[in-house]
Amino acid sequence: MQLQKNKPVATWLFVGAGMIIIQVLLGGITRLTGSGLSITEWQPILGALPPMNEQAWVEAFNKYKEIAQFKYIHNYFTLQDFKSIYFWEWFHRDWARLMGVVFIIPFVYFIIKKKIDRSMLWPMIILFLLGGLQGAIGWIMVKSGIGTDLVYVSPVRLAIHFLSALLLLCYVVWFALKLTVPENRLAYNTPLRNLTIALLVVITLQLTYGAFMAGTHAAKAAITWPTINGSWYPQGQLFTEGSFLDDITHNLITIQFTHRSLAYLITVLMIFYTLRLTRLPKTTALSKMRFLPLGIVLVQVTLGVLALMNYLNNSKFILSIFHQLVGMLFLVCMVVCLFLGRKNGINEK
Repeated sequence: MQLQKNKPVATWLFVGAGMIIIQVLLGGITRLTGSGLSITEWQPILGALPPMNEQAWVEAFNKYKEIAQFKYIHNYFTLQDFKSIYFWEWFHRDWARLMGVVFIIPFVYFIIKKKIDRSMLWPMIILFLLGGLQGAIGWIMVKSGIGTDLVYVSPVRLAIHFLSALLLLCYVVWFALKLTVPENRLAYNTPLRNLTIALLVVITLQLTYGAFMAGTHAAKAAITWPTINGSWYPQGQLFTEGSFLDDITHNLITIQFTHRSLAYLITVLMIFYTLRLTRLPKTTALSKMRFLPLGIVLVQVTLGVLALMNYLNNSKFILSIFHQLVGMLFLVCMVVCLFLGRKNGINEK
C-alpha cells in the first residue's frame, strides 16, 4: 500500500533523472561544439531568453570578442557563427532552468497533497542542495574562462562538473528505487554487493577519464585501434609533463591510454560479474537483469572505438554523444544493481 502511495513521487523522480541525463548530453554537445564560453554572463531570470533583436545579438557577440577563446581560436567567427554556438550554451542553461521548475513545482504540490512524508524531507533537501551545487559548479567553470587566458574550460573543472551531475543522477535514481522496490525483490549477498561497489569505483574513475578525454580532445592524439599509433604500449609518450598531476590530466597519450586500459579492465570484470549474477535466486530482481550490465558495456566499448576511429569525420559527434549516453546508462544500471543487492539479510549466501 505504501509503495502504491509513493508511486507519483517516484515517477516524478524518474522523470527528473531522465532530464538530468538529457542535461548532461546537452553539456556534451556544448563541449563538442566549443559553445561553453559563448555566454559571458549569468542571468538566472533574464538570461532565459536569447537576444531578441539584431542589436542585442551584436552586443552579446562583442562581449564574446573580449575573451581569450575568441581572440585565439574563433577570431574568424561571423555573427552567424556566434549564433550557432550561443544556441547550445543557451539551450543547456535553459534546460537547467526547466529542470528547476520540474523539480520545485511538483515538490510543492506533493507537500500540499501530503504525498511526501517526514522520512522523505531530508532526502528531498539533499536533492535540492545537490542540484544547486551542480548549477554553481557549472557557472564557476564557465567563469574561469572569462577574463583569463584560457581558451577552453579546464578539463579538471569539466570533470568535477560532470561527476557532480552524475552524483545527482545516481542520488535521484536511488531515492526513486527506495520508493518503488519491495523488500522481497532484493538479493541479499554481501560479496556481490562489495564487488558492485568496487566496480562502481572503477567506473567512476573511467568516467572521470572520459571527461578528461573530452576536455583535452585527447582522441586526436591517437585515432588508431587496437594499437595507439602503431604501438601496443606507447613507451616514451607517457608521463612526460613533468609532474604526476599534469600527466594524468593533460598528457593526451596518458589520458587516452588510461581510458582504453580501464575500458578493457571493466569489460573483463563485467564478464566475471555476470557469472556471479547467474548464481542468484531466479526470483530476485537482480537475477532478472543479470545480462544487462555486460550488454551495456559491450555497446559502450564499441561506441568508444567507433568514435575514436571516426574522429576526423562528422559522425564523431553523434558517436561521442551516444558513447556518453551509454556510459551514463551503465552507471545507472550498476547503481540499480547495488540497490538490489543489499548487504545483510536472511537470504545472504
